[in-house]
Amino acid sequence: MHSNNCLAMLLAGGEGKRLAPLTNRLAKPAVHFGGRYRIIDFPLSNCVNSGISKIGVLSQYMKHSITQHIGDGKAWDNAEIALLSSEDEKNGYVGTADAIYQHIDFIDEHNPEHVLIVSGDHIYQMDYTEMLTFHKQRGSVATIAVKEVPWAEASRFGIMNTDERYQVTEFVEKPAEPKSNLASMGVYIFRWADLKAALLQDAQLAHSSHDFGKDIIPQLLGLGQNVVAFPFQGYWKDVGNPDSLWEANMDLLNGVIDLNRPEWPLFTPSLPMSPAIYVEECGEVNNSIVQRGCRIQGTVESSILFHSVQVGENSTITDSIIMPGARIGRNVHIHRAIVGEGAYVADGSTIEGNGETLTVLGAGEFRYSRSPMRRVRPAVSLEEVRTGS
Repeated sequence: MHSNNCLAMLLAGGEGKRLAPLTNRLAKPAVHFGGRYRIIDFPLSNCVNSGISKIGVLSQYMKHSITQHIGDGKAWDNAEIALLSSEDEKNGYVGTADAIYQHIDFIDEHNPEHVLIVSGDHIYQMDYTEMLTFHKQRGSVATIAVKEVPWAEASRFGIMNTDERYQVTEFVEKPAEPKSNLASMGVYIFRWADLKAALLQDAQLAHSSHDFGKDIIPQLLGLGQNVVAFPFQGYWKDVGNPDSLWEANMDLLNGVIDLNRPEWPLFTPSLPMSPAIYVEECGEVNNSIVQRGCRIQGTVESSILFHSVQVGENSTITDSIIMPGARIGRNVHIHRAIVGEGAYVADGSTIEGNGETLTVLGAGEFRYSRSPMRRVRPAVSLEEVRTGS
């Protein structure tokens, strides 16, 4: 694939309310993953590994967290990454299609034949070259990547109804009674000329929500345009809530995901210079990912610790994710939890989920030993989230 005939546009402006409190200070694509990465590293690396070196990144909510992470783009094999934001300071992007519409001039400057549009908040490794080849072979106006999901979960996704050749007949957003279990992955390839015409028409419709799934795809289908689904067989996870983020991290820990493929590197900026991992005589680490700069005086089991985490004496951490710079005091028990960046857990505290609940402590928050565990609204920092919600 050559970047001069396919331009990538990465949607990274979502607020991620369902992922709160982890998104109280970060855009959802900037949330940490797997010990040293951010969620947005996956689609960016997919683009670079697929030979697409010209990428527009559209940010809005907490956009500083996106711009600081990407910087000059050199970490992604010197890709040409343009950081874009809405010129409408009052309203911003109204929907996913509106986000692309507001940057029509940027796309026209590159004059691509095809435009790849990807969401910035999914965990997967995908060769977009294969999808583009499929798109061209089928002569489609739009090609949408799909993944089979369990039928019980299908109502959580935008669902493609197709024939046996993956010709899309209907796109239904979160159907109450799904007819198919082919979920949209939020990965689209369009012929730019056709997409531009659809965006210009959609922008004139006052009743439109200016969304790809709700408006643009149905518009193309209504016009009888050739829209096809591209079935993806690899690992894919929509990490839209703390439960799914925790599950994806555990999948990494248990070898379901392999991020050490030489032919498909996962790019990310280098970590700041930190001392080596320091496990004291009283400390123990088993079946875990632990990054540099950590000091461990307790027991860490089946967990992921980002850089510069401190674990005090006689503390135990199991089945949990501890974000960068978090400090865990002495005699602390943490099980099935996510502890946010820079959070502090005081001596003697217990943070514990079970088989049905996950406990989440937000970035920079404090957990005191006497503070009660409680279920609160997502906007507050400490919450219990039911699995599958």
